[in-house]
Amino acid sequence: MSHTPVKVGSRIPAFSLKNQHGESVSIKTFTGKPFVIYFYPKDDTPGCTAQACSFRDAYAELRDLDAEVIGISADSPESHLEFAKRYDLPFVLLSDENNKVRELFGVPGSMFGLLPGRVTYIVDAEGIVTHIFDSQLQTKKHVKEALEHLKKQQVS
Repeated sequence: MSHTPVKVGSRIPAFSLKNQHGESVSIKTFTGKPFVIYFYPKDDTPGCTAQACSFRDAYAELRDLDAEVIGISADSPESHLEFAKRYDLPFVLLSDENNKVRELFGVPGSMFGLLPGRVTYIVDAEGIVTHIFDSQLQTKKHVKEALEHLKKQQVS
């Protein structure tokens, strides 16, 4: 089942997933304010930990821009909870155990399809994607890109 990939200018698809506490969360609860959705391969791997910690370290600055952060991977809610506790992650981690939302967004695989892709989407208050950053290796650049684009959105 293939979907049209989410692009800049697309409205993000509606979905609900369980968070790290096992509660169902609808993405609609985040509209009304800008937010960052980042898809990542796996909890507790070096690149994903570096990426999550960079979002954690910039979280106050992101919140100052009125933005929320949502991390999504195929890990279970239990795995997310351990990951969040271990690294003091203050944001929502959603469990996409069947990769349905990853497919809905059209997030490409990387490393010849062996790893799930690492893609960040910046979404405005109306639920429209304003920027996409796709990089498997530049894990810390995802936050830099998010901050730059959220700041630009505030000015315009």
